[in-house]
Amino acid sequence: MPLVENIRVAFRALAANKLRSVLTTLGIIIGVTAVLALVSLGNGVQQFINNRFESQGANLVFVIPARVERGGANRSGVLSIQPGARTGVELSLTLEDVALSLTLKDVAVLRNPERVPDARIVAPLVSGTGRASFGDRRYETRVRGTVPEYRQLNNAPVLYGRYLNADEVTGASRVVVLGDVPYRKLFPDGGDPTGQDIRINNINFRVVGVMKQRVGGAEGSDDDVMIVPITTARERLFPQRNARGEPTVSFILVQAIDKDRIDAVAEQVARALREAKNLDFAGGEDDFTVSTQRELLQIVGSITGAVTAFLAAVAGISLFVGGIGIMNIMLVSVTERTREIGLRKAIGARKRTILQQFLVESVTLSLLGGLIGIVLGAGLASVVALFSRGQFSALVTPDAILLAVGFSAFVGVLFGVYPAWRASQLSPIEALRYE
Repeated sequence: MPLVENIRVAFRALAANKLRSVLTTLGIIIGVTAVLALVSLGNGVQQFINNRFESQGANLVFVIPARVERGGANRSGVLSIQPGARTGVELSLTLEDVALSLTLKDVAVLRNPERVPDARIVAPLVSGTGRASFGDRRYETRVRGTVPEYRQLNNAPVLYGRYLNADEVTGASRVVVLGDVPYRKLFPDGGDPTGQDIRINNINFRVVGVMKQRVGGAEGSDDDVMIVPITTARERLFPQRNARGEPTVSFILVQAIDKDRIDAVAEQVARALREAKNLDFAGGEDDFTVSTQRELLQIVGSITGAVTAFLAAVAGISLFVGGIGIMNIMLVSVTERTREIGLRKAIGARKRTILQQFLVESVTLSLLGGLIGIVLGAGLASVVALFSRGQFSALVTPDAILLAVGFSAFVGVLFGVYPAWRASQLSPIEALRYE
């Protein structure tokens, strides 16, 4: 019997018992829905993280306080922060709890072209939480103290006004550049707010600029930040100093002159800091970590990928439950159609023909559930993504769809083989006698 005819017979058999067919495919539908939704959300979160890193700029090397080890005792691949320095790292690599191992002296060392010749820009940052207010409006978000060169790292476009300048950094001026989110929260009516005074942690700041939306304009994104001169942040907002009384910075960004020199810059930065801190001479361990953009993306990607795969595997269990349901209903179908099978064999149908007929019916049932599950899974992932308020979206890729379809077909074959084989082995005489 041709494949097309087998498919037609399969649809007639399924249509004859509509409710039973729908209930049988529920396990497949639920399994594919869960797997596709989780994979799509995992892909969306990974894309969101990549965008956050890329929004910082290109060809970057990150200098982070404290010593970070990968692997070793931590077999999960999660970064392990060693004791000795307080640190808290966001996905965007801002440190809310200022660690005490990086200082402005380290920044000066890295800006020395003799020590780090392949660095184009060195931008220190001080970061913390600020409570902003304008009139009766209040909003709490991250405050980032930095230097004018920081804008060059990520080509940050300005909507109103201008960016920070060198004189404001030197004079520790109380000026602020608002990101898209705090601008909309404090000035919901829109318009140019430059020249207006707002308060951050009960200190007056004059708005000199507003940044354009860059990465979705959602709370928690890199648009959700207020930028002030690093000197102002260090002296007025976050006056952290180490045990020697030296002003500290949260972390340092170093941009290589070319993407081919990123690894060279990382080596130069590590060597320069070790020499400046006399770590080679004293035999001490590094109190900082130097990582490239690519390394950090690989680490975070491996973590999110492992979590997504684990959750998808758990959800995939329901696919096997659905497969057992298909096997059960196909065995029932073989029993109900015993006389039909006997009649087919009596007029010349071979075992292979009967086997193909019931196997196609099983795969058809499974694929129908898989296709419905794909639609529901994409919809469920989109609904869940809506609750993130635009921070990330569901990313349904062709690979995920092919995986869902392929796995559905595999389940149909796996759990349909035995009922199909049993049907093909029936004796035509006994089948015709069956009541």
